[in-house]
Amino acid sequence: MTGKIQKIDMLIKNAKVFNNGETAVIEDVAITGGRIVSRGQQINDQGASRVIDAKGLWLMPGLFDIHTHYDLELEIAPGLPESTRHGTTSVVIANCSLGLAFGAQRDGKFDPIVACYARVENIPKSVLTHCADNVSWSTPQAYLDHLDQLNLGPNVAVLLPHSMLRIETMGFEGSITRDPTHSELQAMKDALGDALKLGYVGLSTDALPFHYLAAQPHCDKTIPTQFAQYREIKALTEVVREQGATWQATPPKDSVIDTLKTFMLTSGRLHGRPLRTTVVAALDVANNWKLSRLAKILARLLNSSLIQGDFHMQALGARFKIWSDGAITPIAEEIPELRRLNETDLEDRAGRLSILSDPDYIRDFKAMWLKGKHRWGISRLKRKLNIEDYAFNRKLADMTVELCPQKNWQGMDFQSVFDRVLAITNDCLNEELSNKEQQLINSDFSQVRDEADFMLQMLRSFDTDLSWSTITANRDLKTVRELLMDPLLLPGFNDSGAHLTNMAFYDGNLRSLQMAATGGDADLSYMVKRLTKDAAEVFGVEGGTIYPGDVADLILIDPVQLATYNGEQSVARVYREEFQAQQLVNRSDGVVNLVMIGGQTAYENNAFSSTLGVQPMGRLLRSVATAARG
Repeated sequence: MTGKIQKIDMLIKNAKVFNNGETAVIEDVAITGGRIVSRGQQINDQGASRVIDAKGLWLMPGLFDIHTHYDLELEIAPGLPESTRHGTTSVVIANCSLGLAFGAQRDGKFDPIVACYARVENIPKSVLTHCADNVSWSTPQAYLDHLDQLNLGPNVAVLLPHSMLRIETMGFEGSITRDPTHSELQAMKDALGDALKLGYVGLSTDALPFHYLAAQPHCDKTIPTQFAQYREIKALTEVVREQGATWQATPPKDSVIDTLKTFMLTSGRLHGRPLRTTVVAALDVANNWKLSRLAKILARLLNSSLIQGDFHMQALGARFKIWSDGAITPIAEEIPELRRLNETDLEDRAGRLSILSDPDYIRDFKAMWLKGKHRWGISRLKRKLNIEDYAFNRKLADMTVELCPQKNWQGMDFQSVFDRVLAITNDCLNEELSNKEQQLINSDFSQVRDEADFMLQMLRSFDTDLSWSTITANRDLKTVRELLMDPLLLPGFNDSGAHLTNMAFYDGNLRSLQMAATGGDADLSYMVKRLTKDAAEVFGVEGGTIYPGDVADLILIDPVQLATYNGEQSVARVYREEFQAQQLVNRSDGVVNLVMIGGQTAYENNAFSSTLGVQPMGRLLRSVATAARG
């Protein structure tokens, strides 16, 4: 479309436009009143309030982040700056069965927001308590009304969280100790059905063995959704199916049979019509090569003409690097001996030290840490074949010291530090030591004999002052790209807003674009569609394109900066005033030149708009099926 338009708020000229999988084309894009009003060659700029020459830049729809835990951050920083800066203009919240749809849900004894979020997302209890104190709603309708009133940055689509649905119906204690009665299950179905009619985009459940409660005396229990039997999940997903909504789930990791049985619920052949299902996550797990292959096989099977499913496993466009603060880390939750340390409050250093000094615990820890590393047996064979039960491989050479009170150990892997400790204690290190390091070895590490002793002492000596990292999945970027480009998988799993000091994938979509771009414009165009229009369709909401009439959610990217961007080196540890805590974030300065949400500038030239989070930009994305019903 060409020609003159009477009034243009912003005209972006000469950009290379990627949209909906179409062949990229150099075009101008005109925006008025928050919407795209024209696209074409050489649009007349007379009367345009602002003109941007985007020659050499890529213009595309704003990116979707399909798996976030921003429910709490929206209450204190609705502009979501750490995603906005990387080109995210729409987010899906209330994943993994956790959310705020039913308010605080306090019962005088338990505080569900604190209990469910503190360990799962590694957010300080003080922040969670403050959030719960300020919750003013108690129903799914009132929650959507509340979100409608927030000064949203990115657009927000909301799932109904199953753990909170269980708590609301069965009470906190009941939700983690028993099955629902017939009337309780019916009440859950009714509540879910009503929420979907209001515009919730689907239901989220969870079965990953990493998600435990932070509520005494139940710290040994997982979150409520994981107590649901197949009968309950089937009954609830039938409601989702009937209303054309989406089921977000995670697989029962330890059982292939249970996984297949559960996800056969997507089958249109067995259940009359397909159930749109999106699952976390298709990862190339370093410690178990079978899992990424299983993800591909599962996707092919469930989407086949035989099964007739609508199944989308989510993929991450980055190496799955996890940071840990001492023993506080999500990867500890699946190993009982490490999980016991995570059961303590984040601030309870004395509690962890007491556990780490207990002779029985020391015996159990050493047995766990050395399992499969010595003496031949099933455990050793599984380790050699790279098919171990845990995602965390316990290999010292794969663990890097990021922060440590003993500064010269920073940047070293744990194996090198262990070797150094042994060399010092055996007086065979040909190097002059600082007084501080010598004193540390003499006082804390002199009795270290094996790597299990070493790990125990590292945790005793430094606790959460020690930050270390490891890559548990997606080590081979060639394999990562194959997963991202697979048409049966869905890129965009970033876990934004979760695990404040454990993960940083806010730039995950940019890394996906970067990998796709190595295959040329056709591959890049495909990836843009996957991260925009396809994501919108999977969650049943509007958005993801930049045709005339569409809401102007769009971004400009510098391809030169993107090509040289190093996502792994972009991670920064900053203090977020909103959380009163440290957070791992990403910095992609120079890659994204402009972010527009609802036709308003949210981010430009490495700076946020003064209005981001202060006045509304984004909107609540209600289910298209809801809108169709009127």
